[in-house]
Amino acid sequence: MAKLTDISWEDFQALPLESKRPYLERPEGDGAPYHTLFAQQFDKPLLERLTSLANRIRFMSKTKEGALFLKSLLPHKRAMLYFSQPSSRTFLSHLAACQILGLTTGSVRDSTTSSEFKGESKEDSIRTFSSYFDMIIMRTTDKGLAEKMSWELSNSSRPIPILNAGSGKDQHPTQALLDIYTLIRSFENNGGLKDRTITFCGDLMRGRTVRSLSYLLTNFENIRQIFVAPPQLQVPDDVIEILKAHNVEYMISDNLKEATAISDAVYMTRIQDEWDESKGESKKIDVSNFKFGAEELKLLPKTGVIMHPLPRRDEIATCCDHDPRAMYWRQMRNGMWIRSALIAMTFGFEKQIMCFGA
Repeated sequence: MAKLTDISWEDFQALPLESKRPYLERPEGDGAPYHTLFAQQFDKPLLERLTSLANRIRFMSKTKEGALFLKSLLPHKRAMLYFSQPSSRTFLSHLAACQILGLTTGSVRDSTTSSEFKGESKEDSIRTFSSYFDMIIMRTTDKGLAEKMSWELSNSSRPIPILNAGSGKDQHPTQALLDIYTLIRSFENNGGLKDRTITFCGDLMRGRTVRSLSYLLTNFENIRQIFVAPPQLQVPDDVIEILKAHNVEYMISDNLKEATAISDAVYMTRIQDEWDESKGESKKIDVSNFKFGAEELKLLPKTGVIMHPLPRRDEIATCCDHDPRAMYWRQMRNGMWIRSALIAMTFGFEKQIMCFGA
């Protein structure tokens, strides 16, 4: 079995993402992730396992008996939520997921309150956290930091799992998991997640949620992907190369209305101006035709859904909020369930949860 202790950082870093998966799995050999870093770690069988586990946790949480059983699973474990990049939903969703499973949590959400303010490196901060906690859930602007620290900790005297809650502009695997979970739930009584057209709209160049979800969708049968954005914000080449490699049909467009009319799901994103290289750079881009409102709502098929990773600005009009096809509030709540499932699986409690009450 491949282990991070058997490979140098340079050799591991050079591997294609899909080839890194075996090194990131639990040592028990059950195919579950130990470190969760990339969407490329999840194939359809593993996604189906996670979905079933999330459903089980969701139903168990509705009863006192089930909720107390879940809370009894991990009270002996501690999780550090290290969010050096601002966040509310992702932070609270992971916090709630930990609470469901009984984990004690600590958090750093502002580097000015940590020793980083004194000049300590992020790498040293994370090594410090590993002395006190049994899992690190981290969100950072630094591309590749979660990956580097997963190798570092695996090769340390205290190896613990790292869960990537967003790294730079490259990956956001747990957001992609909750997005897939939402799509599966949305179509479970209507043919399932296959033979569908999914439209992504907005800032696709810098949207890490789009990169991760686009990949996960390649695991499902006959999923066509449409990318709608201004030229400056259109989907990057690396995403297209992945779709080509998996023989996925895709289309590049600048017409949201046309795409909406033929879509089963429209995934809206905000402008990611926090990544601007110069102040006000994004404001120069005309995005007036890339917003979802009353007209688009009329064009969306009756069985279609509207999604958004949130936070939103004005890219989805509030008039859409009470339409039954608006899934972004359910999507947000789904994050708590799928992240609970992922954490439970990481610590090896999948079977106990699935067998509860049997």
